[in-house]
Parts: sequence; C-alpha cells; structure tokens
Amino acid sequence: MSEVTDISNIGSRTIAKEVYFLGVAGIGMSALARYFLSKGAKVSGYDKTVTSFSKQLEAEGIDIHYTDDVKLANTNADLVIYTPAIPKDHTEFQYFLNAKVNLKKRSEVLGMITKDRFNISVAGTHGKTTTSAMVAHLLQHGGVGCTAFLGGIATNYNSNFMSSENQVYVVEADEYDRSFLQLFADMAIITSMDADHLDIYGTSEKIQDAFVDFAKQIKPTGKLIAKLGLDRLKEVEHANVLWYDLKNPLADIYCKEIRIVEGAYEMDVQYCNELIANVQLSMGGSHNIENLLAAVAVAKEMKLSNKEICAAVKDFKGVKRRFEKIYADEQTVLIDDYAHHPEELRTLIAGVKELYANRKCMVVFQPHLFSRTKDHAVGFAEVLSIPDETLLLPIYPARELPMEGVTSEMIAEKMSNVRAVIGADQLLKNLSAAISKATEPLVIVMAGAGDIDILVQPLKSMLEAKN
Repeated sequence: MSEVTDISNIGSRTIAKEVYFLGVAGIGMSALARYFLSKGAKVSGYDKTVTSFSKQLEAEGIDIHYTDDVKLANTNADLVIYTPAIPKDHTEFQYFLNAKVNLKKRSEVLGMITKDRFNISVAGTHGKTTTSAMVAHLLQHGGVGCTAFLGGIATNYNSNFMSSENQVYVVEADEYDRSFLQLFADMAIITSMDADHLDIYGTSEKIQDAFVDFAKQIKPTGKLIAKLGLDRLKEVEHANVLWYDLKNPLADIYCKEIRIVEGAYEMDVQYCNELIANVQLSMGGSHNIENLLAAVAVAKEMKLSNKEICAAVKDFKGVKRRFEKIYADEQTVLIDDYAHHPEELRTLIAGVKELYANRKCMVVFQPHLFSRTKDHAVGFAEVLSIPDETLLLPIYPARELPMEGVTSEMIAEKMSNVRAVIGADQLLKNLSAAISKATEPLVIVMAGAGDIDILVQPLKSMLEAKN
C-alpha cells in the first residue's frame, strides 16, 4: 500500500491506490513512478515512444501506452502527474485538465513528498545529476540510507530511484520551469548558475534570481553547500553556508592535492579543519571532483567517517551518460556524456584532454533545442573548436518546433577547427573511416541530451568487431 492519497496532506498516512503519469518514461518522471510503485500503488501512464527504458519500466509492473487516447488512460486514478514538457494540446492532458481529478506537476508532488522529511536537494545548471547520485550513493553505502529521485541512471544501482526506510530524501532539484521552487531543503547543494533555459527565464539575471529564491527556501536550521564564486548566493543571509572549490584554499572544502593514477583520480580533501586522505574517484573530469567535494560535505554533515566516505567513493561507478567510458583499447577510447550546454562541453572536453592527453580528441555533438542553439551558438562554436575534430548532428528538437535559420550549420560556420555536419545515418561510416585512418591513439566523445545515445552501442559494437 502507498503512503499517499490525499496529495495535499502528504504527511498523513492515507493511500493513493492508483497513480497515472503523462510522460511516464521521462528520466525525472520515471523516478517518481518507481517511488509510487515501491509504495504499492497501481502505476500506469502515457509516453510518446517505445524505448528500452520504457520497456524496463513495463517489466517492473508499470502499464504504459504510446497513443494519445483518453480511452487508454486511467481516468479513475486518485492522482494524475504530468511533466511540463507535455504539449498543452495533448488530448489526455486536456481531458484531465478539465476533469475533476487530482492533477499535479511532477515538481509539486516531489515538494509534497519531501516537505515533512529530511530533504537534501541538489540544484545547478550543470552537475546536479552526478552530484545527487554521489550523495545518494555515499549515504546508501555508508549505512545512513536514503530515498533518492535522480535525473540519471546511477550505475551502481542501474536505476534513477533508490529507497530506504530512513526518512532521508535526496532530490535532484530541477531549475527548468522553476520546478525547484517547490522544494524546501534541510540541506541544499548549488553547483552552478549559468544562463540556460532562456526560453523560460529570458535573461541570465532572472535564472540567478530563481536560484537565490531556491536557496532562501532552505529551512531555518538548514545548510547550503555552494560552489565558491557564486556570489549572488551571499544574498541568502539566513543560510549556514559551506563553500567548495577544486583547489582554492579560501573554500571550506577543497583538494590539497590531486594525482592521476591509472586513469582515475586520487586526492587529499581538506574539509574545514580536517584532512580526508587518499580519496579515489574513477569518474573522469575535474568538474566531477568538484561534484564529489559537495557530496563529501553532505556525507560529513550526516556524520559518515572518513573511512566510510573513502570506501563509498572508491565503489562509486558513476552515472550513465556522465563521462561514461563505453569502450577502451590501446587505439580507441569511447566516452558518452549528456553535456548539452557550452560550459558543460567545456568541462567535459577539458576532463577528456586531462585524462587522455596523448590521444587525438574527436567530439560528436548533437545540439539540443532550437532555442538553446540560437542563444548559445557562439559559445558552442568556441568550445567545439577546442577538440582536434568535431562532427555535428542535426538539432534534436525535443519539445520545440523548428526556428527559421537555426540549424547545426549555425554553429559550424563559426568554428575554427576541422568540423562537419552530418546525419545520423552517415555517422558510423565517418567514424569508421576516421578510426581506420588514425595514425595516433584516438578518444571519441559522444555528447548531447537528445537521442545521440542510440548511436553509442552500434559504435561500440563496431569498435569491438575491429578487434
């Protein structure tokens, strides 16, 4: 049986027996669906297309259909949850909007679930998925336990959801559509506040305003853990703040020393007045070291010992599509990553060049959203000029309609390195030729938030076949 029926009074012990999702196989929505399933509710929903992930949800007991048809929907559900990405003219959405049902946004439900529990919320325009997965893993491995709603698949658990009897909740706090303003954290992490989702916010100042508002909602006895340099957060006067940074000793948490050992990092972490020695992280990229520092700060605040922290970090296997090493041999390394903003790409490429300094670097990038491409074309062109060679796929539209003149060529024409815009059907052929002609070891990075990931396994199979 579930813990939730009267969703307006989440702290009660009442029961929601049937929950219906519009967009059930989305990465954030599916974590919530798994939560309700774990509580014994009957869970069903609609999604646009059949994917391997949606099939996995079906195998777990979630009934999913892929046609926008009210006749297929559970119109008797106690609770209907929708994602803001669902089109406003969607037939089922319009039906539930006009029916007398308990219709809630995903963010509202997350806020209600966590309101009366100890809530660790992880926010940031970049890094929140990896950081929240790290926090959840450290708490699980260290014996504290938590229920976690993640925006990616944690490799250790092969899931975006974790559960525990302990009333500690870890939530990835999404800034899109101001969703994270539904959360009132006991402990909050803010990793970054760069301009993004300008289709929602309009200006970089307004997105920073939203992060400040999120931080101001931390409970009076709570704590903020923030990246050093996010000076707008100094406006949050009531929060007890811990600042973290990769190497800056002005921060409360930083690395005194970082060593690269066999494709991994080993570091000595200074936490306030305490040294945590020989912390080993196998996930690449200095940005992920910073993410780890924020997670370590949470672990220390939750009273994990240094020994427990080191053991948990060493066991952390990463997050799917976050600097994920798909294949490696002496000639070729294949990395898959979700990076879809210029600053995410910059840190990804820097991490790749740091760990694989003696290899030629080739990036395959699929721009995500016409609006983001238009807003950041110059930034994309600058950062995608850093690799030795860049291949661009056509823009993945997601929820948007095409914009006149906004294409991947808009980025390519501003770039300075070797580049090409090709279709998905040409990609494997081009990469096969590049690998065959390579006179030096090569690292290939597949990056983007669209459907570029469906090309990763065929590329891996091609690399395996060459051996």
